[in-house]
Amino acid sequence: MSEYRNSIFHRTSVRQYQERPVEPQKVELMLRAAMAAPSAMNQQPWEYYVVTCRETIERLSESTPYTGCAKGAPLVFAACYRRECLRPMYAHIDMSASVENLLLEADELGLGAVWMGIAPLEDRMQTVKEIIGLPDGLEAFALIACGYPVKEQEQQDRYDEARVHYIK
Repeated sequence: MSEYRNSIFHRTSVRQYQERPVEPQKVELMLRAAMAAPSAMNQQPWEYYVVTCRETIERLSESTPYTGCAKGAPLVFAACYRRECLRPMYAHIDMSASVENLLLEADELGLGAVWMGIAPLEDRMQTVKEIIGLPDGLEAFALIACGYPVKEQEQQDRYDEARVHYIK
């Protein structure tokens, strides 16, 4: 896998971050990448909250059993979607594509990030909604902790030829 260096083959889930802020221009590039994702009927259901407030990050890090790694992050993205989108049954798929784009751009920029799922668990969605103060009509989908990684880690090669089937 070492012959590849694009972010698809380099990105890993990073859970430890340097005490260093992420530059605003890099935050914008990650958001632009997120919003460049494909979506059903081009509905673009996404809205992103960029959280840098230490107190709010602390609360988010305690919001589920799996969000503790957000505590040391200099920023957390809250990926949300509009409930009143054209095709609500596709909102989670659209949001998944958007979050993946954000993760890939983070890696491309020398940052590390980790996707922490919130949806479709209603209690977790409600907790994040309350912490962030989301308006009615917006639903929390995921949290993405982001920052400069403490250490570089190599991506696992997950390719499994046994899972590939050709129909000729």
